[in-house]
Amino acid sequence: MKKKKSVFSIIINIVLLVFGLACLYPILNTLAISLSDRTSAALGQITIFPKNFNTAAYKTLLEEKQFMVSFFVSVKRVLLGTTINMVITILMAYPLSKSESTFKARKYYIWIVVFTMMFNGGLVPTFILIKNLNLIDTIWALVLPCAVPVFNVILLMNFFRSVPTSLEEAALIDGASVNKVLWQIYVPLSKAALATILLFSIVKHWNSFFDGKIYINSLSKMPLQTYIQSLIVEISPEQMMNMAQEEIDKYLDVSNLTFNSAKVIVSIIPVLVIYPFIQRYFVTGIVLGSVKE
Repeated sequence: MKKKKSVFSIIINIVLLVFGLACLYPILNTLAISLSDRTSAALGQITIFPKNFNTAAYKTLLEEKQFMVSFFVSVKRVLLGTTINMVITILMAYPLSKSESTFKARKYYIWIVVFTMMFNGGLVPTFILIKNLNLIDTIWALVLPCAVPVFNVILLMNFFRSVPTSLEEAALIDGASVNKVLWQIYVPLSKAALATILLFSIVKHWNSFFDGKIYINSLSKMPLQTYIQSLIVEISPEQMMNMAQEEIDKYLDVSNLTFNSAKVIVSIIPVLVIYPFIQRYFVTGIVLGSVKE
């Protein structure tokens, strides 16, 4: 039996290793392309190691005047949007986690929440609504339409339902208010679920680019993902004639392929930095929040 288990474990580990490498390879390949010269990238000679190493794509990206402006717009969006998401998620999930004897209208609100997760008004009605609210070309157009993450609400709601009701009853008997019970009992006990939905919110706000293309008109208010998605390396002969030889050499080492690869790598760095700090809560939060008692 032990031999069978050990052989089975080895097979599982090999399969997981293969899947892990399959997920890792595209990232390493993209990184290698971004650190290679345009000729090697165009010929498809790059696997996971750069060829004719150079950092011209990153220099070109970082020297863009708009880059840092858009970077801080995205940081602002993540901080503002994630804060709104977390506060609303907690305030919605807590009452919805109560039984129908405590919150009689609970089932109606649950149906409304689930309905909005399955159906939406569509792109054009949403744009008209944002325009009529005078939110076009403001940071609020990026954070308010997704202020209520329904999936996160359901996840946290089920997690709150797993918290023993005896804790709340004891606190209420001792004179604690409902707000005190929520913020001093439920929230501290829900670190795993909160870390999970925090990661979801950060990734969503950081990676979103399409809403920036629709709602934002000014470069000074454009988020990073929208900005780098629109960047291309295209130098006309007239522009090249007015450049110094050093600048010409730099642009000759960059192509759209290497430049786009650099954009992808830069865009995933913040998520890669944040994820290790939240990862230990991630699996627990998903499993506990997905089980209805």
